[in-house]
Amino acid sequence: MARVFPQAGVSSPYMSTERETFTVWMKSLVYQTNGLTVYNSNGDITYRVENYDKSSNEVHIMDLHGNILFTIRKKKLWLFGSWVVYRECGTLSSTEEVKPFVKIKRSCIRDGDWEVRDETNEVFWILRFDPKFTFQIIDVHGNIIAKVKPKQSSNGIILGEDVLTLEVKPRIDHSLVITLVTVYGLIKGIV
Repeated sequence: MARVFPQAGVSSPYMSTERETFTVWMKSLVYQTNGLTVYNSNGDITYRVENYDKSSNEVHIMDLHGNILFTIRKKKLWLFGSWVVYRECGTLSSTEEVKPFVKIKRSCIRDGDWEVRDETNEVFWILRFDPKFTFQIIDVHGNIIAKVKPKQSSNGIILGEDVLTLEVKPRIDHSLVITLVTVYGLIKGIV
């Protein structure tokens, strides 16, 4: 996945040459609405999602300053639906046709898992492990790109169902991984 997960030098502020660990709080910072807030390993807010209307078909991924990075739109398909992610570039009007950056739909091959296709038509997967919010994102070769699991204190105590640990491999666009975590939250009805 050369475009989504480049192996060359890191030039994006949303990538690192080191493994990144984030804390994902499945709550909004504004009025305790639906959404999520993402903290880096230093405790700084790095991303946020505000979903003021749970029945809305559109959610925005923002950085700390409120700049929209991605827009997620739900598409209705039979019983399940799919999600389309658009990268915000700030140069197109809302009436212009924009090509989706990523499409997410229920997998026909892997029962209960979700297929992710990027704009170059390369595939990776969101693999669920239990009814709780535990899952992995893997590439087509089975390499783990990111893991999400309940956050535990240093004593091994789980901090609650709405506090998660997200581990992202080096040279992976963590803003896109946060977007996929958000989509999974939408799938589960949490965000």
